[in-house]
Order: sequence, then C-alpha cells, then structure tokens
Amino acid sequence: MKFVAATLIWGAMAVAAYAAPGQCTMTGYGTFDCDVALDGGGLTFGLPDGRTFAFALEQDGVGTGYLIEADAAPGSRPDEIEDLSPVDGQPGCWARDDDFAFCVLVAE
Repeated sequence: MKFVAATLIWGAMAVAAYAAPGQCTMTGYGTFDCDVALDGGGLTFGLPDGRTFAFALEQDGVGTGYLIEADAAPGSRPDEIEDLSPVDGQPGCWARDDDFAFCVLVAE
C-alpha cells in the first residue's frame, strides 16, 4: 500500500509541473536547447551531460540550485549552489558572484 501511495504522490507532483521547450545557458555548458519543467516556485531542466539542474526560489530574490547526477541513487544528495540572485538587466538569469550563472528562456 505504501508503494501505491508513493506512486500516486509522485504522479501528482509530475502532473503539477509542466515542461516547455526552451533555451538554457549555464556556466560550464554554454547555450543549449532544453525542456524546462516549471512548478511555480522553481524549475528543472536536463543538462547536456545527462545531469539535471533544479532551481528553487527560497525567498524573494534568493534561490538555490541543485546539480543532480545522471545516475543518482535514491537518497543521494545533490550538489547545492546557494545564494543565487537575479542578474540585473538579464531576465531569466540568476548568478552567484562571478563563479556560477544560469539563464532560462522558455518558448511561448
């Protein structure tokens, strides 16, 4: 019964997010086509090397990024990129100082 409940919860979460075609840019990857899953308080997209990047807005103007390995086992911790803030004059772009940045442009 627990497995069925977990499956139903996961299914409900998957339905809540929707994927939209877009273009992504990230430090270390350049610019690439991506499918962006938006869920209200964050977004997720696949990286060219098979890893996944997830972004969550923690509070107004501050977010955290998560790099998830392609072969991540259940319970494994992603790499966290904290203190991301919006980049002035570049809508859809977030950065932490000069060491990390990402941008997402979703097609409409």
